[in-house]
Parts: sequence; structure tokens; C-alpha cells
Amino acid sequence: MKSHKQAHRSYSRDEVKQEPPARKTPAAQRSGRAGPRQWLRNYFSLHFHVLTTTLVQLGRSLGGNLMTIVVIGIALALPATLHVFLNKVENLGASWQESAQVSLFLKANLPAQTLAGLKSELQGWSEISRLEYISPEQALDDFQNSSGLGDALSMLDENPLPGVLVVTPAQAHQSPAAVELLLQRLRQRSEVDLAQLDLEWLQRLHGLIQLAERVVLVLGGLLALAVLFIIGNTIRLGIQSRHDEIEVVKLIGGSDAFVRRPFLYNGMWFGLFGGLLAWLLVNVLLVVLDAPVRELAVLYESDFSLGLVDIKTTLFLLLLGPLLGLLGAWLVTGQRLRAIEPL
Repeated sequence: MKSHKQAHRSYSRDEVKQEPPARKTPAAQRSGRAGPRQWLRNYFSLHFHVLTTTLVQLGRSLGGNLMTIVVIGIALALPATLHVFLNKVENLGASWQESAQVSLFLKANLPAQTLAGLKSELQGWSEISRLEYISPEQALDDFQNSSGLGDALSMLDENPLPGVLVVTPAQAHQSPAAVELLLQRLRQRSEVDLAQLDLEWLQRLHGLIQLAERVVLVLGGLLALAVLFIIGNTIRLGIQSRHDEIEVVKLIGGSDAFVRRPFLYNGMWFGLFGGLLAWLLVNVLLVVLDAPVRELAVLYESDFSLGLVDIKTTLFLLLLGPLLGLLGAWLVTGQRLRAIEPL
């Protein structure tokens, strides 16, 4: 119990005397500007003193508080890891989505003037970013080179392959629903014999990503509540162990805000170090899994890699941890300190 008190002790009788005064001094009454300036100087000086003191005392008792920091770090790392993996898969899916193309197999013996009009009209559609025409002759040459059946194909009396228009959807119309609408619209063209797109994998990928996003939100919310309870319980134990000391501080003039201050900073430090640990754990996991993922991507002729945690996720972890720590400490101290009054 004694070591626990020392680990959380962050104010003394001298600090109570330094609390910003509620009334102006005679000097402040003579100069309207000196009073507020001195009040702010005392206020920030006291906050900085408590901030550094709680950090030093947390470091001195790091062994006793390490378990709490580790639990917070793991709780924050789980949804952060899922979020990072989801972003990687979503970016990969976006690149696949950009490569989704609609193949329009044109009717045989289509007049050149009709073909030119079709190409000109489709280029004016906002849903289409690029058109590529593959003539029957070019299609036959490509098939001969890729299939190795050049001698057999040369014996054909006529070219059986139709002309093909390869349509690339615009970036704003690359979602599965938008591509499906574009495909239906292209199928209605009288010049088109067949419009083809392998859309099922795109729809499944989009559905899986949406489901994963919902899972990350729910899991993140539950683990954020767990962090609040962990930090709140730690702060509650600290308040119980210092019950008599808090009564004395209040007896000599310490306000609830003054008594609450070191506990809030303790909660903030717990959350910050937990967020740092979560960031480290996620990066270690990404580094460990990066090599197997690269090897798997090579089999699919891709240069996909996991990399490290992006800046946005890093800032989110470093802000979320302290905010959860402050909130957990605030909720507990607001309830517990009101019940402690000097007799």
C-alpha cells in the first residue's frame, strides 16, 4: 500500500499553496493586466509541475504499472491491427477495381461509319474514362501469338473473331453498383452483340470490406470501453489508497479540481503509453507478416506489401489513448471525490 501511494503521489502542501488565487492581489488591483497574467503563469506552472511529477513517479513505479499499460496496449492494438489490414485490402481492392473493364463484342460486319459513331458517342459518356478498340485482325494476331495455333488458324477461310471495344469506367463510377448500371446500359446498344464483365468477385470483395468495417467499429467500441474500465479501476484504487491524504488536502483549502488534477494526468499517461505500445505491436506484426504476404503476392504477379502503420493511424492511436485515459480518470474522480469530505 505504501508503494502504491508513492507511485501516485503528485501534490504536496506547497503545491496547494501555489493553486491560482481566486481573489486579486493588491498589485493586481493597481494594474488590471498583472493579475490575469500572474494567474495564468501560476496556472500553467502548476499544471506543468503536476504533469512532470506524475510522469517521474510513473517511471519510478513502472514495474507495478507495466501490467496496466500492457493490457491497454493490447486492447488498442487489436482494432488498430484490423483497421490497418482493412485499409491495405481496401487499397488493393481499389486497384483491382480500377482494372475492371467491360468488353463489348461488336456485331459482325459492322460498318466503319457506325463503329466511328459508336466510339464517338461512348467517349462522351461521363461513366467512361477510356476506350480501346481491338479490330478482328488484331484480335486474331494476338490469339495466334498467345495460343501457339498459328498454323491451324491460318487454314481458316475467314476470321471468326469480332471487333471488341474495351471500356474502362471512370474513377467515380467504379463501385460495383455503378459498373453494373454501366454494363446494363451498354448491353442495350444495338451495335453490341455481347457485353461481358466478371462482376461477381468485385461485389463479393465490396461486401466483405463493408462487413469488416462494421466488425472493426463494433470491436473498437467494445475495447475502448474496456480501456475506460481498466484506467478507471486503476485510478479508483489510487483514490482509495489516498483517502486520508485527500481529506487533508481538502481541509487546508484544496479544491476538487486541484485534487483531481494528478489523477487526470495519471490516466493520460496510462493512455499515452498504452497507445505507444499498441503502435509498436501493430508495426511488429506488420513486419513479421510482410515477407509471407510479399511471397504470396508474387504468385499473383503483384507487388503488394503491408508496409508500416500510416501517419493517420499513428496519430489516431497517440490521441485516442490519452483521451480515453483522461475520460476514464474524469468519470471515476468526479464520482469518488465528491464522496470524500473532511469532517
